[in-house]
Amino acid sequence: MKLQGRIAIITGAATGIGFATAQRFAAEGAIVILCDVNETRVREAAASIGGTAEACRVDVTKRDEVDAMVGAVLAKHGRIDVLVNNAGITKDARLAKMTEVQFDAVIDVNLKGVFHCAQAVAGIMSEQGKGVILNASSVVGLYGNFGQTNYAASKFGVIGFTKTWARELGPKGVRVNAVCPGFVKTEILQSVPQKVLDGMTESCWLRRLAEPAEIASAYAFLASDDASYINGIAIEVSGGMSL
Repeated sequence: MKLQGRIAIITGAATGIGFATAQRFAAEGAIVILCDVNETRVREAAASIGGTAEACRVDVTKRDEVDAMVGAVLAKHGRIDVLVNNAGITKDARLAKMTEVQFDAVIDVNLKGVFHCAQAVAGIMSEQGKGVILNASSVVGLYGNFGQTNYAASKFGVIGFTKTWARELGPKGVRVNAVCPGFVKTEILQSVPQKVLDGMTESCWLRRLAEPAEIASAYAFLASDDASYINGIAIEVSGGMSL
C-alpha cells in the first residue's frame, strides 16, 4: 500500500472526484480526512469508506474554518502528509452575461479556497521536511472553454499557484503538483444536455468520459513516493482531448 500511514486531507470529498480520491487513498493505507461544506454528505461519505476515514465540515472560503480543521488534524495525528485541494464549483455564463456574483463565487472557492488550505498546511509540512500538496486544475485551465470565464480563470490560477509553490516549498521537501482532468462522470454533468455530453465524448480520443476513480489514480500516484521527483507539473488526465 503506497500511502500506508499517511495523513491526507481532501477537500470537496463528499462526492465525485474528491470522494473517489478518498476511497483510493484509504485503500492505499492512508488515514483520510474528508472535508466538505455539506456536513451530512461528507459524514455519509466517510462512513461508507469506514476504517480510519474521518469527516469534517469545512467551508474553504472561510479561513477560520480551514485553520480550525488543520489544527484539529494536527493535534490528533501529529502531522499532515498530503493535501488534495479538490473543492470546486461552477457558475457558467458567457462573458456578456456573467454576473459579478457568479464570478466572485467561483474565484472564492476554486482559487482563494486553494490558497487558504495550502497556506494552512505549508508551514507544517515545511517543518516536517516532507509533504505533498495536490491542486485540482482542469483542461479548462490549460485551454479555456466557452462560457467559463470564471472557472477558466480559477483553474489557470491554480496552475500558477502550483508552479510558484513548487519553487517556494520544494527546497523544504514539499512537492506541489496539479491534476487537470478532462470531462468526468460526476454530478456536475447531470444537468448537461445529452447533445453537449455527446460533444464532450467526441472531443476525447478514447471516446468516453472519465470515471472519477481514474482521476483518483493520478492523485494517488502523485501523493506516493513513486512520484518523489515530480514537482511543479500540471498533469493532464483527459483521454487525449488536446491531441
